Amino acid sequence: MAKEKKESKFMQPMKVSEELTAIVGRGPMPRTEVTKKLWAYIKKNNRQDPKNKRNIIPDDKLAQVLGKKTINMFEMTKLVSKHLS
Repeated sequence: MAKEKKESKFMQPMKVSEELTAIVGRGPMPRTEVTKKLWAYIKKNNRQDPKNKRNIIPDDKLAQVLGKKTINMFEMTKLVSKHLS
C-alpha cells in the first residue's frame, strides 16, 4: 500500500483576515502564497527601509496587519500569522 503524501502545514489553505485581504487578496490561500504576495506588495510600494532592507516601514494598509512601527522582516511572519486561521 502506498502511503498518501500528507500536505505540509505551510501548503494548507488558510482563511485570510479582512485587513490582510486588502493586501494579498481574498483567501483561502496557503501561508507561502500569503508571504509571496505580501513581499510583492512591500516591494511594489517601496516599504523596505533603504538603509536596511531587512526592515519594513508599514504604510496605512500594512499597519493594519503589522502595526505602526518599523518591523524586522523576521517579525513579519509572526505578526501575519495572527491574520490567518
